[in-house]
Amino acid sequence: CAQACSFCATGRMGRLRSLTAEEILVQAFYGRQTVRELDMPSLEGVVFMGMGEPADNAEEVVKAARALGDDLRFRFSRSRITISTVAPKPESFEELAEAGCVLAWSVHAADNALRKQLVPTTRHSMEELRQGLERALQGKPKNARQVMIEVVLIEDVNDSQEHAAQLLEFLRPLHSCTRNAKVMVDLIPYNSVDHADHFQKPSFERVTTFQEVLIEGGVFTFVRTTRGDDGDAACGQLATRKRAEANGSAVSTVETA
Repeated sequence: CAQACSFCATGRMGRLRSLTAEEILVQAFYGRQTVRELDMPSLEGVVFMGMGEPADNAEEVVKAARALGDDLRFRFSRSRITISTVAPKPESFEELAEAGCVLAWSVHAADNALRKQLVPTTRHSMEELRQGLERALQGKPKNARQVMIEVVLIEDVNDSQEHAAQLLEFLRPLHSCTRNAKVMVDLIPYNSVDHADHFQKPSFERVTTFQEVLIEGGVFTFVRTTRGDDGDAACGQLATRKRAEANGSAVSTVETA
């Protein structure tokens, strides 16, 4: 991923190339095959998130998402296919909306300066990006105007009540400018990565207080349950382990899922 979010191990890997739609779909194919072989619950949804920015590969991502939702191919419900983006540009939302599935926006902070700190590749103001999202939602059928707002909460960085109030005010135009829009917030407690040990996971109390501010403001908000952190495979931890000899010592990054 080329977005280089300051709290994310994946972003430190950079980008070598983008996957084709076929390479993306193969993952879903083998995922379904694996759960059948292991007698696990069937796969009911797909999320484009965790390793790479979909907007940097919009054409192939849209092709793959359409195939996943095609009744003659993978037959996933389009309401269960989500594409998550940091939105490198306002037009990113409209490009990805062509897939006909749910959009998710990795916001992390409503304040422009703080957002730039967390997502250093940000080139547009949050207001400009929000306008792009509004246009994308307005172009969807009324019953499909749904968006997920994602926020990785980091202790004493973006997890205060003031930050929650800023986010609440920032989201209000999505309701007023886009009729029938369903806006949900997904709070993701920070998962530790080696290169950002100055960041810490917030306490349960701070997370729930943040959530309460949004709920009291009328925004449906839930806290994501952390999975995979024991194997460095949780949100923000996905990266390839590399070992290099530098001055006689081994250097490694966290392991991929």
